[in-house]
Amino acid sequence: MPQPSGVPPVPATFFKAGRRVAADAREADYAPLQRSGRLPCVASPNVAARPIDAEWRTSLRRILHDVGGVLFRDTGLTTADELQDRVRAISGPLMTYTYASTPRRHVGQGVYTSTEYPADRTIPMHNEMSYSRHWPREIYFCCTEPAASGGATPIADSRAVYAAIDPAIRRAFERDGVMYVRNYGTGLDLSWQDVFGTTDRARVETFCADAGIGWEWTADNGLRTWQVCQATAVHPVTRQPVWFNQAHLFHHSSLDDATREALAHVISPRAWPRTAFYGNGTEIESSVLDEIRAAFAACTVRFEWQRADLLVLDNMLVAHGRDPFTGPRRVLVAMTGDADAGADASPAR
Repeated sequence: MPQPSGVPPVPATFFKAGRRVAADAREADYAPLQRSGRLPCVASPNVAARPIDAEWRTSLRRILHDVGGVLFRDTGLTTADELQDRVRAISGPLMTYTYASTPRRHVGQGVYTSTEYPADRTIPMHNEMSYSRHWPREIYFCCTEPAASGGATPIADSRAVYAAIDPAIRRAFERDGVMYVRNYGTGLDLSWQDVFGTTDRARVETFCADAGIGWEWTADNGLRTWQVCQATAVHPVTRQPVWFNQAHLFHHSSLDDATREALAHVISPRAWPRTAFYGNGTEIESSVLDEIRAAFAACTVRFEWQRADLLVLDNMLVAHGRDPFTGPRRVLVAMTGDADAGADASPAR
């Protein structure tokens, strides 16, 4: 689960010293970036110029709870330390990315690179850490180097995704939840040492026991884990239901054809690096996964990154992904506001 790091918030503004902009920001200073919908909302320079105080934070969160995501442009942010300072000022302590599912590099206190998958691959839409019972409430993306082409971070309103999925499918997931099965040590995914941040088996077992994760040690220092988590949730502030799981991403059908065919010849689906089932252990039908992916596609919007962009998302209200790209691309990520299924969100019914 994510763990807090850093120190309490400090006053700050987005712009570096010397930038002169009127400081009378209002919620009217947030406007849709695109004519086709409300998400993302772009903040005017007035918003970024004001000190980040309690009134500023309250205004931002009203917009986040309404729209789900805010884009700040021309912030002047270029380094991990600068990003850390801004995020800390807005949301408090940053999270440590523990119980990871994707490869990232730690580049600052609570600041990471975005998922380091090959540039030619698409990262499917997902809410960060919705495969677990703990997740960040807010997630920040800072673009310090846009790709030469492609490389968007598509986003989708999780409330709209929930509404787009057949109610019968929603009920099946809400009844049983989602079971995530992970096999570490196959050489095809993250090692358990990387995921849990330790080489000590006892610490892994303690983490799993505390988090409600089942585990067993396998041959060649391998590890298999399984956990049943929420499929949908109710946002603790807006009280709106959201689609909140990664069944379509973890399921082995999300692998590219060549990898899936190669694995199918040598191991069973339950032994694959990762996959997903209904919470009762039964297979998720391919037609159901197709509908889930189609719902995400129908609700997805894109924008082109610009250098020094900062995108702030309510992680429960908005899902994100990554498009393939060419050339260098650098997007930094920070997460805040540890939430959990027991205290902060309940299954939607």
